[in-house]
Amino acid sequence: MRCLVTGGAGFIGSNLVDALLARGDEVTVVDNLSTGRRVNLEPALAAGAELVELDIRDGEALSRLATEKRPERIFHLAAQIDVRKSLADPFFDAGVNVGGTANVLEAARASECARVVSISTGGAIYGEGEGQQLPLPEDAPIAPLSAYGQSKFAAEGYLSLFERLYGLSGVSLRLGNVYGPRQDPLGEAGVIAIFCGLLKEGGRPRVFGDGTQTRDYIYVGDVVSAALAAGESDATGAINIGTGVETNVLELIEALKGLSGNESFEPEFAPARTGEVQRITIDAGRAERELGWRAEMGLDDGLRVTLESI
Repeated sequence: MRCLVTGGAGFIGSNLVDALLARGDEVTVVDNLSTGRRVNLEPALAAGAELVELDIRDGEALSRLATEKRPERIFHLAAQIDVRKSLADPFFDAGVNVGGTANVLEAARASECARVVSISTGGAIYGEGEGQQLPLPEDAPIAPLSAYGQSKFAAEGYLSLFERLYGLSGVSLRLGNVYGPRQDPLGEAGVIAIFCGLLKEGGRPRVFGDGTQTRDYIYVGDVVSAALAAGESDATGAINIGTGVETNVLELIEALKGLSGNESFEPEFAPARTGEVQRITIDAGRAERELGWRAEMGLDDGLRVTLESI
C-alpha cells in the first residue's frame, strides 16, 4: 500500500513509519524537520522510505507531492504540540494545526486518497477532568484549557467537514499522553522522556504543582497499532486511544526510582503552569469495539523499555 506520513520524522511518526515498512508498504514521509529528526528515520530510509522536507503550511507543494505519489492512506501527525508555545503564540499554533490540517485534507482530495488517519489529542481536548466521571468518553464536553487543545479540536472539525462535502473517509485519534523510545528527553513535551533523561544524567525531576495531577499514559507501540487499525477500518469521527488508567506525576517518579534503584531521584517542586489540567484519563471503549484495538503495554514495562532506550 502507498502511504504518506506527515510528521514522520517525529517521535510517534517515525515509529509508525517503521511499522508500515515492516508490513510491506511504500512510505513517503513529509516533515520540515523543525522538531522531527532525520536520525529517527535512518532505519526507515535504509529500508526504502523517502523523506521529503516540506512544511504542511505550504499547501500547493503538499498537493503536488500527493498528486505525484497517489497515496492510498495518509497518516497526518505533523503538528505544533507544545501547550506553552500554543498559549504564547496561538496564531502560529493555529497556522500549523488548523491551516496545516486543511492543506493535508486538500492534498488528500486532490490525490483521491482513500483514507486519512489524523492524530488528535485526548489529553488536551477535553479540558479539566476533575469533577467529571473518569475516564472520559468521546461525547464528553469539549473544553480545552490551551490553544493547542482548541486547534486540534478545530482540525477534527475540518476532517468531518471534508467527509460531509467530499466524501473523504477519515478518523481522528484522540491520544492519551504518549511515551516511549525516540521521545526527546530534552523536549517540551513528554514528562516520561524528560524524567528518564534526568534519571540517566543524575538529575532530579521538576514537578509543576503538587504532583498529584494525573494523565493517561500510553506506550507509542500501542498508538502505532491503533493507527494501523484505524487506517484499515471505515470508522469515522473521533476515537479515544488510551488506557483508561490515571497515573499521577509522583507515582511516575516512584516507579522510575524502583526501576533504577536510585533512591535520590526525588522531586523538586515548582509553581503549576497555565493551561494544564489536574486530572484526565480517557475511555477507549469505542476503539476496542470498532477498531478491535486495546492497549497492550503496561506502564511498568513501558517505563523500563523507555528508560533503556535513552
